[in-house]
Amino acid sequence: MISLTDVQKRYSDEVAIGPVDLQIPAGGITTLIGPNGAGKSTLLTMIGRLLGLDEGTITIAGYDVSSTPSKDLAKIVSILRQENSFITRLTVRQLVGFGRFPYNKGRLTVEDEKVISRAIDFLELTDLEGRYLDQLSGGQRQRAYVAMVLSQDTEFVLLDEPLNNLDMKHSVQMMKHLSRAADELGRTIVTVLHDINFAGRYSDYICAVKEGKVVEFGTPAEIMDGDVLTRVFDTPVKVIDGPDGPLAVYY
Repeated sequence: MISLTDVQKRYSDEVAIGPVDLQIPAGGITTLIGPNGAGKSTLLTMIGRLLGLDEGTITIAGYDVSSTPSKDLAKIVSILRQENSFITRLTVRQLVGFGRFPYNKGRLTVEDEKVISRAIDFLELTDLEGRYLDQLSGGQRQRAYVAMVLSQDTEFVLLDEPLNNLDMKHSVQMMKHLSRAADELGRTIVTVLHDINFAGRYSDYICAVKEGKVVEFGTPAEIMDGDVLTRVFDTPVKVIDGPDGPLAVYY
């Protein structure tokens, strides 16, 4: 479980996150949704300790994020930020290998190579593992970054906008990969998504953030409601029955 208690981050008198009290269950996919600037990515980066807290505590599986040594925390939680700079002359396999750094400090073992291969195979990148990153499409490169995070072999995985720059087809493929990772690998995945319908289709829980605070938390059946989404986004939303579940329509 990921637990946030009275978490706050202040940028100015007018701009602040929190206080946030939130319990994210272990297992499955929990997705943060909300308007632009609501604080979704800030919450995620604080959970992953890429951004410090001004007040409050965050624990992951009982470990205090603020005080747990980095070498230990890196074996519990991994995070992929929205913006990733990459070295063009790096192959897919070399990139995925970076996920093993917390375990070997750059000296890959036979076991590390096995974990790397499993992550590459899981994301269906086997035929591309020798390719350089600048030879990949945006969707292939995004899969390579997710494979790197999975190779870190942590129970908790944080992904900020994993569908960034992906078209519809590749977005569907990515969410199916993440669902498999949660189900087959037992990972707890927390994502930030802008597409409400992807959140509703693939999430086990949805957390709505607005003006730096958590305003709704529940199952997709509870959150994919016209009145709820209208309150969250301050714009009229109608939810209709789709072939695979409820669909949000803006009007």
